[in-house]
Parts: sequence; structure tokens; C-alpha cells
Amino acid sequence: MKPGRNGRRGGKRRKFWDNIKFPQGEWEWGGCSDNVNFGLRHSRAFLDAKQRQRRSDLGTLVKLHNNNAGRLAIRDAMRLECKCHGLSGSCTVKTCWLKIPPFREVSARLLERYDNARKVTLRNDGNSFMPEIPHTKPANKYQLVYADDSPDFCSPNAKTGALGTQDRECTDTSCEQLCCGRGYKHRVVAEWTNCNCVFKWCCEVTCEKCLEHREVNTCL
Repeated sequence: MKPGRNGRRGGKRRKFWDNIKFPQGEWEWGGCSDNVNFGLRHSRAFLDAKQRQRRSDLGTLVKLHNNNAGRLAIRDAMRLECKCHGLSGSCTVKTCWLKIPPFREVSARLLERYDNARKVTLRNDGNSFMPEIPHTKPANKYQLVYADDSPDFCSPNAKTGALGTQDRECTDTSCEQLCCGRGYKHRVVAEWTNCNCVFKWCCEVTCEKCLEHREVNTCL
């Protein structure tokens, strides 16, 4: 059954359909749709079951909330993929199916929510949390929350086990963040590596040694 333009199917509202773009013209359901509701149910059973036994703990409440926010990030990014059928590339019949978003898209969405996460504290009832800063808007179910500030991993800290990022290798795209704004040094190093390897039956691999030059960035 094809849903109407208002995102209804069989008269029942489906929450994630509001964000799905339906194709123009006639089309039919086909292929094998990803069963997102099945995945959500089993994710709750797998991730949340043990946590629900300790709901009065703030850390547990935060984990349950963030688990659900992660599931919603997948559900609300569901998309409709379609394929045309017909002779010589014609689109006599178009079939469509629901597909979960790529992992990279979901991770980018969660990273944005992570950067805007809200700090919360336990309410007096012991069964829910509220914003740590008074008179601020509570986090909705799509936003990520946290209870404790993250330690500083930029500098060595024996208490937390952080080794710091000094002398860590980084790439051109990661140095600015990994080096915590301290900058980095660039150099070219010469290394002996295995090269021109040959497999000999049976069962040996012989290689030559080649001198290669590699560009290296390290945090200051």
C-alpha cells in the first residue's frame, strides 16, 4: 500500500515518515525494506534491560536517555530508495523501499548533538533528571545529555590515566583538534620497509628492504 502525501499508511501515523521524501509520480512498494521498528525494539532489549533495574541512578538515567536519542537519530533519518523497471531504461514501473541511513550520516548527526549536549542533575524524586543550570529548557528526547564534565585529555594526568597528546602523530585534518590548539611540527623521516615481496611455494614470503621517506606530523 502506497502512503499518502501526508505520511499516513492504512490510516495509522508512522512517526519517521514525516522526514521521508516521497518520489513524484506513481510508484509501488517493492524490494526489501529495513525493518527499523524491529531494530529499535531489540536495541532496547539489548542495551536498556540491565540499566532499567537501576533507574534511580543518574548515570543510568543518562545512558537510557542517550541510548534512545541514538535510536531516534537512525529512525528519523530513514530514507526511501527507488528503482525503475522497464525496457531500454524506461521507468514503466518504479518500486521503492525504506532504507536506514549510512553510518557516516548517523555519526555526523550524533557528533552535532554531542557538541551541543546538555549537563543534567538528578531531581529530588530520584527518578528523573533536570538541567543543571536553573531556569533553562530541559533537553528533549533527541538531544544528548551528560552528568559529569569530561576530564582534560590534552595534558598528562596520572589520576585519570591520561598520557596527554604531546608527540602524538596526527594527520593534516586531525592535528588542530588532537593537539588541543598547541600546534604541531612537520618533518620527513626515512624508514626501511619491506618491498617487492614474493610468495614462494610453499610457504614462504621473501621481501627486499627499501628506504622510503614519509611525512610525519607530531603534536607540540
